[in-house]
Amino acid sequence: MPDTVRNANQRAPKEIYLKEICFQAVREHYAALGIEAVLDLPTPLITDLLPHLTVCQLDELQPALNQRGISTHSGWIGVLQDMCGPNHVIDFNTEEAAKHEVMRMLFTLVFYGFTNPFVKRNITNLNTPSFLWAAAKCIKHFLLTTPVERLTAEQRPLLELLEKRIGSVGVSQCIDLSKRKTQTALYVLHRLLDHGVAKKLVVHVQCPIMLSWILHGRGSQYVNPELRNLMHSKRASCISQAASFSADGASCSSSLEAGASEDQDDQATPCKRSRLEYYEESGEVNFTVDPQVLCQSFTPCDGRSSGACPWGQIECLEIRQCGSNSLRVLNSALPTFFCLRSLTLHSIATFRDSDVLGLARALKQLSESPHSSLTDLSISVLPYTRLMGILLDASPNVTSLHVEIQTVMWGPRFLPHHPRMAELDVSGAVKLLPKLELPLEKLAVKVAELQTDLHFITSVLCRSPHLTSLHVAGMRLPTGSSQSQLLTALSESSHFLRTLNLEDMKLSDCLPEILNLLRDCKLEELRFNDCRLLEKWSDKEENLQQLVAALKTVPSLHTLSLAQNRLAKNVCVLAELFSGPSPSSVKRLDISSNFIQPAELLEFAKRLRTHPPLNRLTLDLRKNPGDRDPDTWNAALKRLRPFCVLLVEGWNSTDTMADHISNM
Repeated sequence: MPDTVRNANQRAPKEIYLKEICFQAVREHYAALGIEAVLDLPTPLITDLLPHLTVCQLDELQPALNQRGISTHSGWIGVLQDMCGPNHVIDFNTEEAAKHEVMRMLFTLVFYGFTNPFVKRNITNLNTPSFLWAAAKCIKHFLLTTPVERLTAEQRPLLELLEKRIGSVGVSQCIDLSKRKTQTALYVLHRLLDHGVAKKLVVHVQCPIMLSWILHGRGSQYVNPELRNLMHSKRASCISQAASFSADGASCSSSLEAGASEDQDDQATPCKRSRLEYYEESGEVNFTVDPQVLCQSFTPCDGRSSGACPWGQIECLEIRQCGSNSLRVLNSALPTFFCLRSLTLHSIATFRDSDVLGLARALKQLSESPHSSLTDLSISVLPYTRLMGILLDASPNVTSLHVEIQTVMWGPRFLPHHPRMAELDVSGAVKLLPKLELPLEKLAVKVAELQTDLHFITSVLCRSPHLTSLHVAGMRLPTGSSQSQLLTALSESSHFLRTLNLEDMKLSDCLPEILNLLRDCKLEELRFNDCRLLEKWSDKEENLQQLVAALKTVPSLHTLSLAQNRLAKNVCVLAELFSGPSPSSVKRLDISSNFIQPAELLEFAKRLRTHPPLNRLTLDLRKNPGDRDPDTWNAALKRLRPFCVLLVEGWNSTDTMADHISNM
């Protein structure tokens, strides 16, 4: 018998190697074998084969395998691991989520001719019409950069598919309306926004004149006169006259004063199917940026419609680099932008007071219309907290607000010590406003201030009885003050709270208030990240046991994060979450960045194995020093794997001191 076992062990490596050769052969000769040959294999062999297949092969096999009850999740995860490297955590729990991430990452790379090591290794399988077609059926966001001429020529069917699939369009380059070669990009934008189903627009660059073109006719009734002249101009020379647009603060980073004959590139025909330029008797070249005319010019004769093109509606607008000039363009459009439901503005630098007040006036005008649809507002970075109140009062119908605040040490302050909320009327005057109830359901406030006005934050919470989600980060209080007032306000007024995320705040003296909050709540997600929970606890283990006992009384809780709290050896107490007659229903536990040593994780695994979770637990162990004792760490992971989905990554001990300091 021992000889038989020894012989089996000796054969195992050769058998594994032979299996790998067979899998590679299936991959290389898949077209000749056919899909039926793969489907005829036993289920365990198919499961082992999936990580070896190409993206297109996985996509083709997936429907038939799903009908047999076989998931391709492992195959898509294998592609992601190959793309991102072994130390990158892949956190996609469903087949469709993993597949979408693969297609999202690869489509932009392949379509625009970008590359990375994965693309280089698989270029033969990726640089094909079949891959782009398969990826286009999966992706939901299209990033527009240049060139896109192929979409108006040999890949026109791909554009037609994108029109039916893409719900979100991103613009990553400034489109200079004065140059002929950008007309193709304008045409593609027109097709996706006006003929397609896209309702969301993400602008990554500062280019006010381009923003005016995009917003024109797609929700707002405002028409900028300079843009109107530009859009209906037939002569290239008219475009240079549109440079006067910059006098109103809407200048583009690239010059608008260039004529059609500025350089050789501008004379290039946008695509092989149609030539936009035509000649008058004078011999001068003419072109237009009117979407209707562009569509007729680029669309093949057999595909043209006799009527006018439709105008799409932008319901979600995100401007990633929103400077003062772009904001002025937006403010002009906002009062009649009735279809807009979500607005996100991010400035690289802190917004000026005048910018925020101008935005508040435009938002107030919009809110006064019964046709307004705006419910989600996100803006960063504000110069101080009280401007958040002005935006709230200017947008009384907003149910979701996200603000980031960063104090600057210069510039005037707007009512810095005024104890009441303030409202701007359209003339810019300030008047007192009663503390009316707010319809807020989601609130996120990220602060970078030396001291935060806690009373202001709690007053907003007290005015928001319908709040279901709260995220507060970075609040610093004067010496002697405590965050307990915030937790007390939540206990008293936020009875519908489902998600609570407190981050980078000192909560070590707030255990009684935390326990009181958990006593009667319906929380589903709770995150105390970098909150220095154990910092002042004299008996850390006993106090952590009190917290665990309180958490077990919340049956709705499925996500718990205690990342960056220096749990270290006290992590073992968390295993008690799943013990006793009423174990916790937590399905996701984040204990990353807690300086958990291998021996401590092993003890945690032993205790957890004694009382395993009711459901398979997703356990985040990233950024803990597993390399201090790799054998013990791996032994702990082996004990955890039967009932946990582990999120781990390589640890570099040289980062240990940085982690220690960040959690002090």
